[in-house]
This record gives sequence, C-alpha cells and structure tokens, in this order.
Amino acid sequence: MPIFDFLRGQFIDVIHWTDDSRNTMVWRFEREGHEIKYGAKLTVREGQAAVFIHEGQLADVFTPGLYMLETNNMPILTSLQHWDHGFKSPFKSEIYFVNTTRFNDLKWGTKNPIMARDPEFGPVRLRAFGTYSVRVSDPARFMSEIVGTDGQFTSDEISFQIRNVIVQEASRVLASSGIPVLDMAANTAELGKLVAAQISETVTGYGLTIPELYFENISLPPAVEAALDKRTSMGIAGDLGRYTQYSAAEAMTSAADNPSGGGGMGAGLGMGMGMAMANQLGGQMAGQGAQPGPWGPRPEGAAPTPPPPPVEHVWHIAENGQTKGPFSKASMGRMASDGSLVRDTFVWTPGQDGWMRAEDVTELAQLFTVLPPPPPPAV
Repeated sequence: MPIFDFLRGQFIDVIHWTDDSRNTMVWRFEREGHEIKYGAKLTVREGQAAVFIHEGQLADVFTPGLYMLETNNMPILTSLQHWDHGFKSPFKSEIYFVNTTRFNDLKWGTKNPIMARDPEFGPVRLRAFGTYSVRVSDPARFMSEIVGTDGQFTSDEISFQIRNVIVQEASRVLASSGIPVLDMAANTAELGKLVAAQISETVTGYGLTIPELYFENISLPPAVEAALDKRTSMGIAGDLGRYTQYSAAEAMTSAADNPSGGGGMGAGLGMGMGMAMANQLGGQMAGQGAQPGPWGPRPEGAAPTPPPPPVEHVWHIAENGQTKGPFSKASMGRMASDGSLVRDTFVWTPGQDGWMRAEDVTELAQLFTVLPPPPPPAV
C-alpha cells in the first residue's frame, strides 16, 4: 500500500492557492525543483487566474476552473517527450497565481501643494488626498511588466507607483478645472471620475484597472483657512460694531483660557473688555426703572452709565475713476478748505448705500457752509 501511495504522489499533483492576507496580488506555487508532474490537477478559484511559465516563457493563462495538465489539453506540452524517466518530469515549469479581485482602501495624497488660480481669491495652494481601488485586468501583462520572478508580490509594491500617477494627474486636473475653491467640495465625485479616466491608459499598460478613485478632502493652507474663518465670522457678525463686540468677546475668552501667556496683562485686558461691554449693555437698558449695573442692581435715582463715544466715520473719495482714502472728517475739512473736496465730489463711508455727492451727506454738508458757493456765471 505505501508503494501505491508513493506512485500516486509521483503521478498526481494538486495545485491550488488560498490566501487571507488581503494584500497578496501574486503567489508562486512552490514545488521542489519546479517540477510539474504529468496529469497534475490545477484548481483556479473565482477571483484568481493562474499563469503557466515554461522554461522562462509565459505559456498560458488559466481562468477559474479545474484543469488536468496533460499534453492533450495543453498545446505547450505537445512537443514534450520522455514522460517515463522514473516518475520524474524532464522539464521545469512554474505556476503563478494572480489575485484578480479588487484591492480597496488604498491611499493617495499630494506631498507638496498644488498651485491653482481661483476666480475669486486669485492664486491659491491646494492639497488633496483620498482613496482608490486597483484590480489586475490582464494577468499576463501584469506578470511581464511588473511582477517578473517575484514569488510573492503584494499591493504595497505597486501602490507607490500608482500614487505617483494619481497625484500627477490630480494636480493637473485641479489646476485646470476652473472650479472655485469654495465649490470644490461639491464636485469631488466628478473630479475623482475625471482623474480615474485620465490615468486609465497608463495603468492599463501595467495590466491593471482603477475601478474607483475618491477625493476625500481638498484643503487650503492653514493661514488661508484662518482668513476664510475670519471672513465668515464677519459675515455672521454683520456690521463693524457687532464685529468689534464679537472680537472683544473672543479676546476675553482667549485671555481666560491662557492666563500664563500674557500674565496679568491678559487678565486685565479681558476684564476691561468685559466691563466695557457690560457698561454698554447697561446704558442701553437705562430708563427702564432700576437697571442692573456691571456688578449688581443699580440703586434708584443713580445716573445711568454713559454710552461709549460714537465711532468716527472715515470717508473714501472717487476721483478720475479711482478710489482714494480713507480720510477722517478733519482731513475732509482741510480738503474742503483747499478746494480738493467740492460739493459734487462723490464720497462713501461704511454703512452708506452707494456713492453720494458730498453736499448730500449731512455730516459733510456742514463743511461747505463756511465757504461761499460757486460764483454765478459771467453775464
């Protein structure tokens, strides 16, 4: 019985591959001396392909199924002879199993910023990163172009090259898309499809396809993001007065969170801002009976806290199609005296609805009352 087992082992090989590593793309079936016996059974499972290498040349590619390696179904073996040499194959062959399933959640990202021209902000620097999946579509080409004689090839060995291809094309697409930075988040799906289509020809030359490519994030430099946050805060706060109050509250919060950064100065500054805001609110509530002061209820008959002084306006002047300024009211008075500011000069100040003539602005009209009007035309 042991003799028959020995003979059966010499005549029949069972060649198959199972893998749970999740990153192995190619695995070589190891056989002592690389000898494949006549009549060996080859099992190729779904999601696999088997590449048969004979005497250093690619002979055939097997798709999923069960195969008997004999001369009547393998054209490459029809010229081989001498199968009776002591149960030993007279030729050496190799079989490589290729994983044809998708390899998902592979990462890509830009190492350096991408220079782009935004229609609203002008030149900007962008960074992008995301994920992609890759699949072997042509096992024979993948073996000849990428794997070679590597007995165990993993996705990590090809991912670096694919990342370079993706980043190069993503940089070109982002720089030439013309999509405003604030709208790119709404177009990441289209950008991913566009990049995947552009790199398909390159990766096809490797015997691969990119079924999916995603942009997870497109970001600006931290300084630009901080400026955008400040701009958004101003939009939420509304006018300049409210924004000043908002900034004071932010500074007070920062001083309280970082007592050691500025020592007593930060604490004093925060307290002073808090008292000023409390006094301002107290002044707004005056005239409604006993109103609370900054440190408790105000006694009956006590004088209300005066409101803060009004904010002085600054003015811009339109002259010869250009804008000059800002100028203080005192500067505007001097300009009215020397004739560089006249009644018909168009002026604008924050909060004003469009440009107006200086004489139509109540605050500036009084500058011209001390000056004589223009002389009547000569008769």
